[in-house]
Amino acid sequence: MSTVARRNPLASAGNAAHRAASAVRSWPSWLQVMALYAAARLVSACIFMAAALHQGPNPWFPPKPDYWNFINIWDARWYGQVIANGYPSVLPTDTAGNVQENTWAFYPLFPALAGGLSRLTGLNPAASLTLIAMLAGWAAALAVYQLFRQKAGHATAMWGVAFFSVFPVSAVLQVPYAEPLSLLLLAWALLLVVRRQYLWAMPVVVLLCLSRPVGVPFAAMVGLLLVFRAVAFVRAGPQRGSDDASHSGRDLAALTGLTAVAGVSGLAWPAVAWAATGDPQAYTKTETVWRGQDLVPFKPWFDTGVELFGPVVGVLAPVMFVALFGAMLFLPPVVRLGVELRLWCACYMGYLLAFLHPQTSTFRMLLPLFPLALGAVFLSRSRAYRGTVVVMFLLLQVVWIVWLWAWAPLPGGGDYPP
Repeated sequence: MSTVARRNPLASAGNAAHRAASAVRSWPSWLQVMALYAAARLVSACIFMAAALHQGPNPWFPPKPDYWNFINIWDARWYGQVIANGYPSVLPTDTAGNVQENTWAFYPLFPALAGGLSRLTGLNPAASLTLIAMLAGWAAALAVYQLFRQKAGHATAMWGVAFFSVFPVSAVLQVPYAEPLSLLLLAWALLLVVRRQYLWAMPVVVLLCLSRPVGVPFAAMVGLLLVFRAVAFVRAGPQRGSDDASHSGRDLAALTGLTAVAGVSGLAWPAVAWAATGDPQAYTKTETVWRGQDLVPFKPWFDTGVELFGPVVGVLAPVMFVALFGAMLFLPPVVRLGVELRLWCACYMGYLLAFLHPQTSTFRMLLPLFPLALGAVFLSRSRAYRGTVVVMFLLLQVVWIVWLWAWAPLPGGGDYPP
């Protein structure tokens, strides 16, 4: 060890960190992404294990469970029920005829893959669900990186992946939920759309629509994109095709086909529930059980606003939120994402506003807005800013796991869902 290093251990540590960072930068990009994502999930695992030490009595297991039991709760148990019992042919009801919670609310692709893995390997369903979720999360990080590379250089895209990997609810990417698989398919589909590989996107979109209820906003996004590109095509006139950014007639035909596929696929699961149960509202009735009221578009946001902020500000709050979100989409860092990703964010948020009942699960529902992570990176090139965002996200992840994932019974029974 040199004399300087002996006298200044901080300098020695700094030099070691610099050498380690230089070594990592020499790795292939895919390995850098995997290492970054693995580090993020390791931090999340530590937070889960620390929270589990304080877990008291709950509906699933004894207090202070181990890590694997602790992450196999909430919706993970519903996916296990799908594997074990499938979907009911008759909707379960109470004595008053009200539909009760059942597995039709949970899309089939994730439990189907886990069930197949269990049959092939002999793993129990919980282990298969967890393994598929973790592998899908890794693959999703790689897909997100490739998508961000369409808009930014390597270093900036890596920061975008970092924001995605440590987002306050990103811990759900390592638990037996369908989010990792759905985000993998969503990032892949968006990548193909940005690359204008519309025909290749079709089978990915079909699978996406069987993973989670994101088919309707995706169909809206590609439909609006078709209109946007068609108007540009007409306006180009005889000069069309001379610009690399313009669409050809073949591109528009493929985009039209993708729009049709997305529209049909987005309604496929509700149609399957109808066919299996004989009730055309089987899916929507099941979904609304968790909110305790009928599905009326947009109304829950105003009801929640009034409940939280009073009759005047509460009515204005959703309108103000929409205005602020719309304005954000026109900020220069977000504009750099391109029309496809901005349209996706607008359509998905519009879908949440129309059909989601705002509650604690809303935080988890924001994950498909992950393209905004790159917009947040574009906001500043300062390492201090970007590092602060990472730290802030990790601290909020602690809050999410301790507040929402861990079970703590409310005075009236039950607990807020994550």
